[in-house]
Amino acid sequence: MKRLLSGLILLAIIGAGGFWVLTSPRWQSQDIGPIPTDAPDLDNGRSLFMAADCMGCHATPGQDDKLRLGGGLAMTFGFGTFHVPNISPDTRDGIGNWTVEQFARAMHAGEDPDGRHLYPAFPYASFQRMTARDLRDLFAFIKTLPPVEGQAPGHDLKFPYAIRRGVGFWKILYLDGEVFKPDPQRSASWNRGAYLVEAVAHCAECHSPRDALGGIVADRRFAGGPHPEGRGYVPNITPDEATGIGKWSKEELVELLTTGFTPTFDSVGGSMAAVVAGTSQLSAADREAMAEYILSLPPRTATPRAN
Repeated sequence: MKRLLSGLILLAIIGAGGFWVLTSPRWQSQDIGPIPTDAPDLDNGRSLFMAADCMGCHATPGQDDKLRLGGGLAMTFGFGTFHVPNISPDTRDGIGNWTVEQFARAMHAGEDPDGRHLYPAFPYASFQRMTARDLRDLFAFIKTLPPVEGQAPGHDLKFPYAIRRGVGFWKILYLDGEVFKPDPQRSASWNRGAYLVEAVAHCAECHSPRDALGGIVADRRFAGGPHPEGRGYVPNITPDEATGIGKWSKEELVELLTTGFTPTFDSVGGSMAAVVAGTSQLSAADREAMAEYILSLPPRTATPRAN
């Protein structure tokens, strides 16, 4: 009996040690290469900021200035409620004391300056594709924005999701640390669109169904599904003619990214309206590149709605 008990204790210790090692943020961190040290391109940083819709999540709710990134928005999923943090340049409550390397690690590896996992409600599974230069420029632009005092409340998550260390297992499944690689067989505009859609604008994060662990279902990517927060249904944006946007022209998709109007003269609302507020400020060439890439996606039938 003592041997059995000793064996169980040993197995428990080995299991706990394995859990600790496998879920270690530092163990999983990926290297995106050196951060460029020349002067940041603030115009590029602003474009990336708009494409990424940073305002849509991080602007303090209930105020008119969407460049005041005090956070506080509550986002409720099946796992619980996440409160979006302050990412203004405030040195106490925001990211004013972060280094560009710490910012890049948060965006690329989902890790905060204290070495803790960030929950993937922050879409670093897409942001990991961004280049070191673009992360540098984005951070430099955010640092030009007004500091905002005040911290968001802590997350209110269900068990076992409240065990932050467990995010390490999620990263093993869904985070590969790969930066976007252009396809040499495609045009420069297609590759630009692919980079904006897949990495910066993280379109798949909302427009794809999720599995039980909250990861994107790979073979249903961009095919639409239930809204992540349980409010309605996010449309299929693949060029499937029956259930997606296969009958849209490139010009019509560019129009949506510019004004929010669809080919049927409807207008987008909700979180997509905030997205368009950002894409409308991109260059015409960037909107056209995004449309080119989206219309080149493999057609997929929309995920059926639940009755």
